[in-house]
Amino acid sequence: MSRILITSGPTRQYLDPVRYLTNASSGRMGCALATAALQLGHDVLIVSGPVSINYPSQAEVKRIVSTKDLLAVCRECFPACDGMIAAAAPCDYRPLRVSTSKISKNGQPLELHLIETPDVAATIGAEKRTDQWTVGFALETEDQRFRALAKLERKRCDLIVLNGPEAMDSRENNVEVLDRSGTVLLQSQGDKQEVARAILQVIDARLISF
Repeated sequence: MSRILITSGPTRQYLDPVRYLTNASSGRMGCALATAALQLGHDVLIVSGPVSINYPSQAEVKRIVSTKDLLAVCRECFPACDGMIAAAAPCDYRPLRVSTSKISKNGQPLELHLIETPDVAATIGAEKRTDQWTVGFALETEDQRFRALAKLERKRCDLIVLNGPEAMDSRENNVEVLDRSGTVLLQSQGDKQEVARAILQVIDARLISF
């Protein structure tokens, strides 16, 4: 049995006390992966952004809001884990300055100055021990395999799961799992629960039970 950290859902980067940048991630894929891992007998820790779904009761869940929060909790918890599946969709940018009061309309364009947030998967990948593994997710709209493999290398992942924007806030997914050589280990399409079980079988065979 392994202890697996699964990141899930979106993050939020606030512009003012009521408005924020985010994306349409629902957390369903992370939830499905957690369920599949539990069914294989693994111990699961979920680090989740704001979602409306219910995670499996057998999993430990830590709630976060921002990408900075996500990184902090993952860095705190990952040393006690065997591997991480980075299924969350962290917000890649945050405002340079956050207004302390609600931004009011004034009839003029609003200019936002955005800077990059920390890369959670890359940071964990750089800090992992030789006996730990990481699996990343790559949501791409063009040059999908090329970009996914570039992410795998940059984030020092052992495997990467490639999918597209249609996965966002959907009950279904269409994925490929790639290894470091670029070999497609899995192609799976269907309900996210079904897809998650197929992904976990690959992870179990390649990274855990070898």
